Amino acid sequence: MIKKVLTVAGSDSSGGAGIQADLKTFEEYGTFGFSALTSIVTMDPDEGWSHLVTPIAAELVEKQLKTIFAGGALDAMKTGMLGTIEAIEITRAYIDKFAMNNIVIDPVMACKGTSELLQPENVAAMTRLLLSKATITTPNLVEAGILSGLGDLTSVNQMKEAAKKIIDLGPKNVVIKGGHRLKVDKAIDLFYDGNKFTIFEDELFSTDYNHGAGCTFAAAVTAGLAKGYSVVEAVALAKQFVSAAIKNGQKINPFLGHVWHGAYNQAESRMNNK
Repeated sequence: MIKKVLTVAGSDSSGGAGIQADLKTFEEYGTFGFSALTSIVTMDPDEGWSHLVTPIAAELVEKQLKTIFAGGALDAMKTGMLGTIEAIEITRAYIDKFAMNNIVIDPVMACKGTSELLQPENVAAMTRLLLSKATITTPNLVEAGILSGLGDLTSVNQMKEAAKKIIDLGPKNVVIKGGHRLKVDKAIDLFYDGNKFTIFEDELFSTDYNHGAGCTFAAAVTAGLAKGYSVVEAVALAKQFVSAAIKNGQKINPFLGHVWHGAYNQAESRMNNK
């Protein structure tokens, strides 16, 4: 049976992040993806690519989830951008109703390229209602700094302190994505299970074609969990998957470029055919 995987997140009209990235990643992992849209993100090319987030009515979010769960619990799920507090509450209700396991909470707090938080009250509700249900949460450095209350994180030691504080919020595991903000020559992610730290390192690519990397990483972890990988194994494979996607990023329009979700499997196929 093909594993069934859900994303509850926003739609990225440019095609690179959010629901679009999640479903592409689920497909690449050989899983069957379901999606419940919580918001629609649009960008205006006439206004310097300014972002507009339009939440979807909570009633429609619930109708989507009712449709998706008609066949019972799924094998794994993730959340991304959550449009309203009501949508967060509804998502938690379905997690409880169907006793969902393998839950990845990607605590999306801002659109890439913007500095404004997406409704701080939504962040608070997500922290209160969803993190305690998370098998793992996948914040970037900015999000980890906010969740931990430590502010700007600029070193691995600070990431470790943040991870400890985030675990105290309820998730079973946390992986903090380092990226370019660490100002080191490696792409460093820190995994913490409440007892042991594991550091994942890979090549750091100097590219602007990395739109959707965070959503793709969380979706890859979700699909890995659905297929039976341990949490740390799912994170390790997701790291490889996203690294290939960033390395092979594509220019999409004059404003940005996206990671290429098909890169990892294409590379694996080439190696296997040699």
